[in-house]
Amino acid sequence: MGDLTDTFDVAAHNAEVQQVWEAYYARRPLRVPMVLGINPRYLLLEPEANTLGYDFETYSENPEAMFQAQLEFQRWIRHNLMQDAEMGLPKAWSVTVDFQNYYEAAWFGCPIAYRDGQVPDAIPVYSERPEAVLDRGMPEPFSGIMARALEYHEIMTALAANRDYLGRPIEVAPPATGIGTDGPMTVACNLFGATFVCETLASDPERIGRLLDFITEATVARVAAWKRRANIAFPHDGYWIADDSIALLSVRSYRSSIMPLHRCLFDHFGTGEGRGIHLCGDATRHFRTLRDELNVTTFDTGYPVDFGWLRRELGPDVQFYGGPPAPFLATAKPDEVRVAVRDVLQSGVMTGGRFVLREGNNLSPGTPRENVAAMYEAVHAFGRYDGGDLPCTN
Repeated sequence: MGDLTDTFDVAAHNAEVQQVWEAYYARRPLRVPMVLGINPRYLLLEPEANTLGYDFETYSENPEAMFQAQLEFQRWIRHNLMQDAEMGLPKAWSVTVDFQNYYEAAWFGCPIAYRDGQVPDAIPVYSERPEAVLDRGMPEPFSGIMARALEYHEIMTALAANRDYLGRPIEVAPPATGIGTDGPMTVACNLFGATFVCETLASDPERIGRLLDFITEATVARVAAWKRRANIAFPHDGYWIADDSIALLSVRSYRSSIMPLHRCLFDHFGTGEGRGIHLCGDATRHFRTLRDELNVTTFDTGYPVDFGWLRRELGPDVQFYGGPPAPFLATAKPDEVRVAVRDVLQSGVMTGGRFVLREGNNLSPGTPRENVAAMYEAVHAFGRYDGGDLPCTN
């Protein structure tokens, strides 16, 4: 099967993408932009794309395999998956250290399991005695898997200095592994198991509070050290966190137990401008609290989400990312995808011009290229704003 880019004008596509994003950021949108949440998982678990034959264990344990897989992953996206991003060959490729979503639990001492056909997963080694994480002590910011990230970065930098890919140079981005966080509630679930965390929040909030405080304190120390190493001054505009596991909580429980920890992270690393949060699952009941109490103005959503209700609930100035659920996109027919995208865009979510279409949330391996193309066709058909004037290039 040939590349999708063989069938259309790549230069015209790239020119339109630039126009769309410039108008969006100027608050004079022409149409809704569309992006894809996608990472090397798509390549490694997608037989059509994975010409290298790597599995996740090879990718994670071998820096040269990680380096090569990321190059092939970017080539595949840039030639096969339609979105409002530059397509075709870049001026330079960019690779980085990637330990997926297991790195924080690994840093706290959890072993990693590699299972066939799955992403790597942290084993909740502290589930039998959660306080053992306290006995182990706060990990150093550049210890364990974080030291490994620095080692991988050095190896990848040396590899990039001595080769190109498809005639283009390769750049190695500074390792960002230590800079982010999946959030204290989610990390706690990875360390202790979600059952313990949720039951103890209800039955013994002081006990779980000590553990959550420890996780947050260690996270702040790590993120601060890594930001200083990367010469990233803080607090800064546009600070984001994630915490998918708050979808397990009531609004009352979130406000009393987790919101103070989120406030700590946002106030330590972010100004009041451009705060954002990534939340998979149905966490929309928390969005008003996050906006009103923590000044979060951008939400990267999962599913299920009622986008019309969400826009009415939070108003025209809050930015949302979201769209049809990823499992639906993996199994639906292209015509069904077009209808689903139409329904999202006609829900009222476009009011205010602060909506970006994407899958909800993280494109699944096995999603047909035709379904991604159907999303992109539908956003052209149904995502235009009054007065928006764009050529039809695809």
